[in-house]
Amino acid sequence: MTALSADDLRRAMQHADPRLSRFDPLSRIICFDDFDRGFCGWTQLVGNYEHTLDAMLPGYAQHSQSMLSTLPAWDFGSHGSADGSYALKVAAKAYKGAQNVTIKRLTFRKRGPIRIEFYFTFKPEANELRLSETDVRSIGFLYDLQTGDKDADAWRVMPHLRFLNALDGRHLQKWQFKRKTTPFKNLGTENKTVTHYHLSPEDWEDIPGGEQKLCYNEIPTKVNWHYGCFDFDLATMQATGFRCNDRVFDMSTYEPIRITGMRNLWCMLNFGFFVESDTAKRSFLYLDSVCVSGDF
Repeated sequence: MTALSADDLRRAMQHADPRLSRFDPLSRIICFDDFDRGFCGWTQLVGNYEHTLDAMLPGYAQHSQSMLSTLPAWDFGSHGSADGSYALKVAAKAYKGAQNVTIKRLTFRKRGPIRIEFYFTFKPEANELRLSETDVRSIGFLYDLQTGDKDADAWRVMPHLRFLNALDGRHLQKWQFKRKTTPFKNLGTENKTVTHYHLSPEDWEDIPGGEQKLCYNEIPTKVNWHYGCFDFDLATMQATGFRCNDRVFDMSTYEPIRITGMRNLWCMLNFGFFVESDTAKRSFLYLDSVCVSGDF
């Protein structure tokens, strides 16, 4: 009988666990967040401020804490998550252009390949007896990264991707990225804090071949879960791959937001998910589970 290698044994153990076997992680799992276990470190994206909360930019001031949800529906009870009872719910408020973000804040111990995988779905609040398939403007995810304090060049790098579902009532259904942020604004009087709103509606660019029709069921209370996977190399600070369901996308023109490193964010490894409304109706992004892995 041939002895299993360490890699073969690791893969066999992952495949034997139904919670992990639906993912394709790299060699080391950094975190596996199944929201049946609680929030798992995901929290509200609070904007920077100094001396007063009124200094917070309006984009951040609208954010609220994500919630654990059984996906309740008025017509059939609770939908539940893809594997269990609870999903993480990110809810944008009921006005056109409203956004909300959930974030997990870590640091990295080595700059190498990293992968985030997640099962997600989205829909507007089902307060009308109509499909409402164009009421959610977008859903998406981001990294917020910074090089180490001993790196020769100090960079803060912010990869962003969004699925633009609809805009002004037009059903567009395409993936986009962003390489620009808004101008920085100084806060307070101590020269320690600045702010910028990197999720502003301007400057989104289409991914080549990024059109994709995602499953959106026939009534406003039904959902179907989707799989997403984004690969990034912390050594080069470049994207190396993106998949959603059965599609693999061309990332050759992809560029992240890249700005000068901040003096207190060394080795930052943050992950975020966001949702945006296109009508005066709440929009919901649900995350069943998230797996972050790396080759380090």
